[in-house]
Amino acid sequence: MFNLKPWSHKRTPARVEEDHPVYALQKEMNKVFENFFRYPGFGDFADLGSLDKEFLSAELAPRIDMVETEKEVVIKVELPGMNEKDINVSVNNELLTISGEKKQEKEQSEKGWYRMERQYGSFCRNIPLPYEVESDKVDAVYKNGILSLKLPKSAVQQKAAKRIEVKSA
Repeated sequence: MFNLKPWSHKRTPARVEEDHPVYALQKEMNKVFENFFRYPGFGDFADLGSLDKEFLSAELAPRIDMVETEKEVVIKVELPGMNEKDINVSVNNELLTISGEKKQEKEQSEKGWYRMERQYGSFCRNIPLPYEVESDKVDAVYKNGILSLKLPKSAVQQKAAKRIEVKSA
């Protein structure tokens, strides 16, 4: 009826740890954390094995705030430590693309010691816009780590937006 086998102290487990399906995931996660602490800042993500690199690059995308007014779309982008010359902004139909490259080198030396730190990395963020905008009138200003963009809506979009009065019953 039952296939029972006698228990013995000398028997090996039916399954070794490496055969367990979660073991491969654990190995990959260990590798991720080891690399995370090895490469601070933007880091080198080329060594992450089977993990999705697009997912990881999304983590490096700058954060944004987007507000729509009657006449324009206003977007504020967090880009601390950047130089305005290293930031690229383009508008194509209803898609805003913000990209850039951060190059930072810090060198210090005094009697008996020398220190040099480098931090390099790039990003690209594509933001779908709710409306067509007048790309030749876009205003971009970078100040204190914040990129502020004002994207005027096209004349057709401005006319299409009509305020409807809500009345009480």
